[in-house]
Amino acid sequence: MFEIRWHGRGGQGSFTGAKLLGVAASLYDEKFAQAFPSFGPERRGAPVLGFNRISDEKITDRSELTKCDYIVFLDDTLFDESVLDDLKSDDGIVVVNTQRQIEHKNIKCIDATKIALEVLGIPISNTVMLGYLASYAKEAVSYQACIDAIKASMKASIADKNIEAFKSAYNQGGL
Repeated sequence: MFEIRWHGRGGQGSFTGAKLLGVAASLYDEKFAQAFPSFGPERRGAPVLGFNRISDEKITDRSELTKCDYIVFLDDTLFDESVLDDLKSDDGIVVVNTQRQIEHKNIKCIDATKIALEVLGIPISNTVMLGYLASYAKEAVSYQACIDAIKASMKASIADKNIEAFKSAYNQGGL
């Protein structure tokens, strides 16, 4: 089972990213998947969490995740290297939306906000981060399933640009 935790702030789309991943894995890769949020104060800018579980077998655990295979940060102000302790194994990966580079074998950085602004015209980086995550998490979710999930889950007027943003990040990731 693959477990993924998404960190963001209200309004950045972290839970939408988790939902898209869940749709991709369950509907298009025919796996079992969960996607669920955890909100503190429900307001724009407040820290929020999203979670995914993806498995080839039925998932019965519905608790929040503490140990993960992948951890995604849509906002680098929420990132702290102590999250490395939350990885399940030495092969776990933390993906961070940031302009800076962090030298650590388990941390992968991308300027997702820059891509979102260039492609979408707004600083919502969830599909960018989904693309970057998917490039490292190929055993959890396929490239095509993510594209299909974006097409099915978003209005046609914004789906194509979000797919372009997804592809841009995927091509910068762990190919």
